[in-house]
Amino acid sequence: MEESSDLYDVYETNGSAPWVDHQHQCPEDLDNVECLRRKIKFYFMNPCEKYHARGRKPWKLILQIIKIAIITIQLISFGLSNQMVVTFKEENLMTFKHLFLKDYVDGGMTTYAVYRQADVYDHIDYIIGQYGRLHNITVGNHEYERNGSLYTPLSLCQKFYKNGTIFPGNQTFEIDAQVDTECLKVYPMYHLSSREALSHFELYFKRMLSVQITFVLKAINLQTVRHRELPDCYDFTVIITFNNQAHSGRIKVDLENDVDINECRDWKVTGASARNINLTVLFDCLIIITCITSLSLCTRSVINGIQLQFEYTLYSRNHCAKEVSWSDKLEFVNGWYILIIVSDTLTIIGSILKIAIQTKVLTSYDVCSIFLGTGTMFVWIGVIRYLGYFRKYNILILTLRAAFPNVIRFICCAAIIYLSYCFCGWIVLGPYHEKFRTLNTVSECLFSLINGDDMYPTFKNMKQKSSLVWIFSRVYLYTFVSLFIYMILSLFITIITDTYDTIKQQQSGTPTSELQKFLSECKDLPNSGVYRLDEKNGCFFTCCITRCRRHQERLTSEA
Repeated sequence: MEESSDLYDVYETNGSAPWVDHQHQCPEDLDNVECLRRKIKFYFMNPCEKYHARGRKPWKLILQIIKIAIITIQLISFGLSNQMVVTFKEENLMTFKHLFLKDYVDGGMTTYAVYRQADVYDHIDYIIGQYGRLHNITVGNHEYERNGSLYTPLSLCQKFYKNGTIFPGNQTFEIDAQVDTECLKVYPMYHLSSREALSHFELYFKRMLSVQITFVLKAINLQTVRHRELPDCYDFTVIITFNNQAHSGRIKVDLENDVDINECRDWKVTGASARNINLTVLFDCLIIITCITSLSLCTRSVINGIQLQFEYTLYSRNHCAKEVSWSDKLEFVNGWYILIIVSDTLTIIGSILKIAIQTKVLTSYDVCSIFLGTGTMFVWIGVIRYLGYFRKYNILILTLRAAFPNVIRFICCAAIIYLSYCFCGWIVLGPYHEKFRTLNTVSECLFSLINGDDMYPTFKNMKQKSSLVWIFSRVYLYTFVSLFIYMILSLFITIITDTYDTIKQQQSGTPTSELQKFLSECKDLPNSGVYRLDEKNGCFFTCCITRCRRHQERLTSEA
């Protein structure tokens, strides 16, 4: 296996470094310098080289491989369980739309609206009627919410301006902007009829802002039983809104539901072994222990690197009268170890939440999925570290690391231009193009144009109601595409390629940093045996012997 880092490669140097002047250093100082050099060189070795150098088994490497396997299995298991939860939520939302929205068709929510006063009353009457007949019409296990011995009522609320007289024909109006709310409670299975319930509820269409119908239904997700998991109990707060804020003659109707997942109060499952649930919890505990071990080993390595940085900084200040640059200091801080520490922390938190979910202490599926998903992502990104032990793969990692500061500065400048186009497109094209209605959709549309996606529909869907705005849209879109695709993206690629060429030349040339020059003086190979530690004093045992032998040989040759 090839060496993984350029920091300890053997270079042929033309000039002498400050620490190469042996005439003014005593043998003891030379031994200390050589010892420090080998300690730093050993720190930058890859696991296989460390094994040849000291016979130390690559425990961190083995642990990371095991951790990747078990964390991936854990993520797949939780993903399948979470998918059942998401599917149950989505299917219930679709069920409520078909049950309570009159003449609803799949995919027609964007155009679902009413235009006549009679239609508004008819739709409200339909919702109340379907709610009262829920037990007779639903094919699911839906049930009304109870508050003690009584059912929780359906709430019908109307929001409207407090007072107002509007005469569009005379172009006059008088309005009180204060908003009042009037509500009606309808109890399921106890009211006479929906028509009678609405007989005392009048809608003030001239002043009405919205009508909101709210009720709570309960259900149990039984599909998890087949996967050896205890079912969850769900509370669906269904909210149906008749939106008349625009007062345009079109009242948009929307249905949403807020989901609250709770532990079922009383349950009994037969035919399924609870042992499988316990095994899953034990597997999560194994992952927590593995991550804690990995976190401890990586934290120790980070601390060792910082200690070596202090030793090297002290040596350069005392013996060379030089301050170590920040780039050389950062070489001792292994970013891969930091990434592993972060991923282990996220995985430990996610595993604890997963255990709490499986034991029905918590039901925070979304929070748990964020921790587990992000932790697994960082674990798999950490695999790139081991590819870096091969020189041909390592050049990619070095290029990304070296180009990162320039890329960040370039993105900051490009983001200013991007935001200027976002604000301009939103304010000018928003009333005439659906993709420019909000800043969020404008940003998504422009980002798609940069990647060459959805370009023709963006041009085509521009409404030609205003010739001036239509001409402006053409200039706006053509300049944006030309600027970002042909100039900014090209410059971005140039930054990466220039950095790649620079790194490639550095790998075949002379050392460029003081730390590399310092380590290039060490010619000892990992399997030379000089890196083994003396168990008594903790320093390189053979290092001192070798230096003494070289000193005696030099005295003999001079004599």
